Amino acid sequence: MADKPKVAITMGDAAGIGPEITAKCLAEPEVYQWCNPVVLGDARVMDQAVELTGVPRKIHSIENISDAGFAHGAIDVLDYHNIDAENLRMGVVDAKNGAAAVLYTKEAGKMCLEGTIEAMVSAPLNKESMRAAGHMYEGQTQILGELCGAKRYGMILLLGNLRLMLLTTHMSLREAIEKVKKDRIVSMVELAWEALLFLGVEKPKIAVAAVNPHAGEGGMFGDEEIEEIAPAVEECTVRGMSVVGPVPADTVFVRAKEGEFDLAVAMFHDQGLMVVKLLGFGSAVTLLAGLPLIRTSVGHGTAFDIAGKNKADHRNLIEAIRVAAEIALRKRR
Repeated sequence: MADKPKVAITMGDAAGIGPEITAKCLAEPEVYQWCNPVVLGDARVMDQAVELTGVPRKIHSIENISDAGFAHGAIDVLDYHNIDAENLRMGVVDAKNGAAAVLYTKEAGKMCLEGTIEAMVSAPLNKESMRAAGHMYEGQTQILGELCGAKRYGMILLLGNLRLMLLTTHMSLREAIEKVKKDRIVSMVELAWEALLFLGVEKPKIAVAAVNPHAGEGGMFGDEEIEEIAPAVEECTVRGMSVVGPVPADTVFVRAKEGEFDLAVAMFHDQGLMVVKLLGFGSAVTLLAGLPLIRTSVGHGTAFDIAGKNKADHRNLIEAIRVAAEIALRKRR
């Protein structure tokens, strides 16, 4: 038991599917073969999730990680006592739930930095609830970036042999295009390069997607490729990285999936996420790169429309836990 990494699973928004998919995951014996898991959340909410899903497990409420038993059959919950479980309304935006979900994320991040745990896995929080609580982050990535005081970090999406990094995430398309700048692209490619080396890719090859149709068609459909993306690719090449681009977005992800590239950088959120969700909705794992901690998350949201109905598929969270445990062991080595 001691040789397995300790992995914290944040419960996410109490009114979403996070608690129930967490309960389902921790009923699976393989999770305990990979790691020693502990949930950061509210024990009463997790108890309701166990009852809802019918998994044959008990909730073991703890006050410190050192009290965890890590035994398959009892779900260790580091209990923050911050949800009114009796009056919890599933699928409803609530500032209190948003504030609690942010707290779980911050606490898990602190534990990673302190070495109390070796990795964290995030169930989804609801951005509307989070912002109703006054936390104006784009998402959990920015929460952890602020916690670590980091200026350079990003998300890598993993789906089988396909790896994608997003240049921009949760913002309007207009704002995202304005952020397609040489320096930002170079920084993200360097971040992706370092992450691939850490993941064991010996000689990474990275493709940078175009932002305009047909890569701008020589400037007819936009000049971002000429003014920003091509110079960024050239700078990356000068720095010793194997990088190609701008590659038209309607072909770059197919080529990456077929193994021509180890990673593709998408220019904006939906450019990359539409690909991932079409190929494997509910299967992609998000890996946070550039911070001094290991964090993975699911590739979906809180699914308020089905929350509390025992319809949510937990397999994406299982994969996120497996990846986090695997990377934690790699970091040890």
